[in-house]
Amino acid sequence: MITYAISFVLSFAIVMVLIPPLAKLAFRLDFVDKPRKDVERKIHREPIPLTASYAIFVGFAASFLLFSKESPEQTVAVLIGSLLLLTIGTIDDWYKTQGKDFSALPKLIVQLSAAVIVYMSGITFSGFYNPLSGEYILLPEWLQFVLTILWIFGVTTVINFSDGMDGLAGGLSAISAGTLFVVALVKGQNTSAIMAISLVGVALAYLRYNKPPAKIFMGDAGATFLGFILAVIALDGAFKQATVLSLFIPILALGVPIFDNLFVVMKRFMQGKPIYQADASQVHYRLLRTGLNPKQVVAFLCLISVCFSLTSIILLLLGV
Repeated sequence: MITYAISFVLSFAIVMVLIPPLAKLAFRLDFVDKPRKDVERKIHREPIPLTASYAIFVGFAASFLLFSKESPEQTVAVLIGSLLLLTIGTIDDWYKTQGKDFSALPKLIVQLSAAVIVYMSGITFSGFYNPLSGEYILLPEWLQFVLTILWIFGVTTVINFSDGMDGLAGGLSAISAGTLFVVALVKGQNTSAIMAISLVGVALAYLRYNKPPAKIFMGDAGATFLGFILAVIALDGAFKQATVLSLFIPILALGVPIFDNLFVVMKRFMQGKPIYQADASQVHYRLLRTGLNPKQVVAFLCLISVCFSLTSIILLLLGV
């Protein structure tokens, strides 16, 4: 347990130390999210730095490299995928600082490429155990590929879509990562546990600066990175040794962003709107329109997330 404690403290401390200078750099470079009265999603009133993603990445990578026992191929795959998302996310964020929209196609290509790199390294959803016979059902390779890519791309996307309110994406990510850490501990999966506790560390440190009213944002670069790592943790941990029923454990751990954004995507599809088109249809914006303030919305959704996470842990302990 001492290794996990050190991993948490290291990742937390790095983010805490790096965010203040990165925020100052953002103001010097004018790399800030400017308020816009014509955009319902932008509810802040002052320019906010968009550089927290780099602190989050460095904090996670340092802890991951020092303490993880992942194979070299898989370590490189996770880091390359992360850097790809960080790069395309930074470009997207820069466009937003100029009041422009970046094309969805390059983002789609890069996110899928990052997922393929992880798959090629051997981090995959390969199958599950039949709870009745105990027999392992190995899926066909083509289905392993499709499900792995869909999972990584999907979780990356839903966490990014959830990053619309101070403290929300960071809070949901911390809760989900904490749940996946417990799952990894119970299953004796060291690498997944290290990744999860490192992600808890960087997310909580980020929340110190991002809680309402936020002093810094992580932008698309940070949100897609968090989603990507959460997806990898689940594949490398919770989905391994899974039965048909326990497959729901990681899905419940990420329940709020997954179920909310499934609803949003289906709604956009049925209305003929582009899936990637940003709007104010996520649950946090809908709750805001009911009269709740941002702090109340974040607290409510984090509470729901905790309930989902507790349900997933109950499933884990029941050994279903």
